[in-house]
Amino acid sequence: MKLGVNIDHIATLRNARRINEPDPLMALEILKEAGADQVTIHLREDRRHITDFDAKRIIENSFLPVNMECSINDEIIDIICTLKPHRATLVPEKREEVTTEGGLDVIKYKEKIKKVIEKLNKNEIEVSLFIDPDFEQIKASKEVNAKMIELHTGKYANLFLALNSNINHTPFKIYENLSRNELKKALDEEIKLIKDAVKVANDLGLEVAAGHGLNYQNVKEIANIKEIAELNIGHSIIANSIFIGLKEAVKKMKKIIN
Repeated sequence: MKLGVNIDHIATLRNARRINEPDPLMALEILKEAGADQVTIHLREDRRHITDFDAKRIIENSFLPVNMECSINDEIIDIICTLKPHRATLVPEKREEVTTEGGLDVIKYKEKIKKVIEKLNKNEIEVSLFIDPDFEQIKASKEVNAKMIELHTGKYANLFLALNSNINHTPFKIYENLSRNELKKALDEEIKLIKDAVKVANDLGLEVAAGHGLNYQNVKEIANIKEIAELNIGHSIIANSIFIGLKEAVKKMKKIIN
C-alpha cells in the first residue's frame, strides 16, 4: 500500500507569518529518504496554503510523483495542465470551509467532470476523483472515464475521534450528542460501507485510494483493506513532525500501514 504525504500544512505554517520559512520544497528530499511514495499538494482557489510558486517548484524538483488536488474550476485546470503533475485529484471546494468537507458530486457535475478528465488526459495527467464511499458516485466515476478514485474517510475519522479521543472535552466537539454505543455502531457501519465501496469500485475496474482525517490511531483499520492501493495523509504527519521530525513522522506512518 502506497503512502502519499500531503505537505500543504508546511505552507500553512509559513503563511501564518507571511515569510519564507518553513519552505515546503525542503520536505521533498526528506519524504524520499523516509520512504514516502508520493507527494500530495492541494492548489486551492484561495491559495490559503500552497501557492502557484510552491506548486511549480515542487513539481520541477520532486523525485517522487506529485499528486495535485484541485477543484474543477477552469482557471485551476488550466494551471494544472501547464504544471503537468503526475496526477490530478479532483475535489470539491468551498471558500468558507476549514478543510474539504466531503466528496465530489460526480453525478451533479457529470458532464463538466467528463470534459475536465478528457482535457487532463490529453495533457498526459492521470486523474483521480475524491468521492464519498457512495455506490452511485462510484458508478458515475466509471461513467466519466475515471481510472481511479480516492474514498473520503472523513466521517470514519471523525467518528473514531469522538469515540476514542478527548476531542469532546475540547472546543472542537464532534458527534457530541451520540452515546458511546451509538458512536460504536456508526463507526462499524462506516467501516463496512468503506469496505463495500472498495469492492464495488474494484469490480468496476477502478483503482482505489483513500484519505482525509487519517492519523496514527485510526489508519490501521483502513490499511487492513488490502484492495486499497494508496493512502494520502497530511495533517497528522505534519503535526507529529513538529515533535519528532518529518522523517520519523513519515517512517512511523509507513510502519503502521505495513
